[in-house]
Amino acid sequence: MHVAMISGEYPPRWGGMGSTVYHLSSRLADMGHKISVITRKSRGEPPQLDNVEIIEVPWLKVPLEFTRSYGRSALKALIRLHSEHPVDVVHLHCPMVSWNDSQFDRCTSEVAPVVSSMHGTWLGERDGLTLAARFGEPAVWSNPNDIAIRFMAGRYSNFERSAIRKSSVVVPNSEATRIDLESRYSAPNDWDCEVIHWGIDTSLFVPMHPDSESEIHSMNETRKRYGISNGENMLLAVGRLAARKGHGLLLRAFSKVAESTNSHLVIIGRGSLKGRLNRMSARLGISDRVTIESGMDFEKIAQMYRFSQLCVYPSYYEGQGLIPLEAMSSGIPVLTVNNGPLPEMVDETVGALFELGSVDSLSEAIASELSSNESLNQKGAEGRQRVLDRFTLDGNAERFLEVYHRASS
Repeated sequence: MHVAMISGEYPPRWGGMGSTVYHLSSRLADMGHKISVITRKSRGEPPQLDNVEIIEVPWLKVPLEFTRSYGRSALKALIRLHSEHPVDVVHLHCPMVSWNDSQFDRCTSEVAPVVSSMHGTWLGERDGLTLAARFGEPAVWSNPNDIAIRFMAGRYSNFERSAIRKSSVVVPNSEATRIDLESRYSAPNDWDCEVIHWGIDTSLFVPMHPDSESEIHSMNETRKRYGISNGENMLLAVGRLAARKGHGLLLRAFSKVAESTNSHLVIIGRGSLKGRLNRMSARLGISDRVTIESGMDFEKIAQMYRFSQLCVYPSYYEGQGLIPLEAMSSGIPVLTVNNGPLPEMVDETVGALFELGSVDSLSEAIASELSSNESLNQKGAEGRQRVLDRFTLDGNAERFLEVYHRASS
């Protein structure tokens, strides 16, 4: 089968979408299928995979409007590709590509049926930004993309409605996203919709091996670099430094329990908020207990999960959210929000949930989770098993193949 992936993100643009498209393409190619990924042109070189062709197209670097310009370029490239190597199914990754009804009709009539993965929604993104502002996150008006979403999500949601109406199969990445599409996007009663949660690389994100001298040495060196003493807990938060990710809430909550739990917080993420978050830590009097890293490669992040006692994920909105799964696969518990798709992955057997936007709820949950090493270890083991049972890359490939065959039959 020849599958054409239309994705606005692909390595070196990793992100959640870039990561899932890369891994799905790799797995499908390993199974003998031909994959063509049509993505936005970038500065870096995309990784080369056997039987995966990468086609980069131009796009207009304007907030939200890039989804339209990229969509037009992608459709032209798709038609050319099909004329040379016939495509069996088109896998569209929304919302970072915006096609209207006529573009969907042209794709279906001239190329192949469309399967649309919904990685979240623009209206949901807007809700997350509104919540971030309500709960006092820093710099909610400083990012041009966030500002565009605040004012233009309604308009761009119309392209998502086209995807829902015109796709042969719609694949939300969580039950929460499916409910969002049904309740606010006028999904037809007879639509073919199947929720498929994205999985993660369980061979990269693995638990700490207690007998590995090199791992123990690396952990000790890492803790020393951050000034973390023996017996001190390391908390980890991973995610883009953007308002809707909730790092301001996390810092306020951590300031209430840093001393009593003998803990150090490490935040890893790219973005423009590092300076603001560092200044916030200083105002809260916890700058000696907080380290913010601008970014790391995947191997190093995987190590950081293993070296931590607890992962905290305070995001105000996600279509699904991969960070909790990466932590669970690494054998550490996850503390996250009792909202949206996150409870579909995390519960009290693998971590804990806190009340959205509540500093007190989050601080109490941190203290509770760190109160028992035995509980942390048990929840970490349960989390690893849950990922192996329900959230693997091979499982993604098998389920999407079934969807592709259904769409093209």
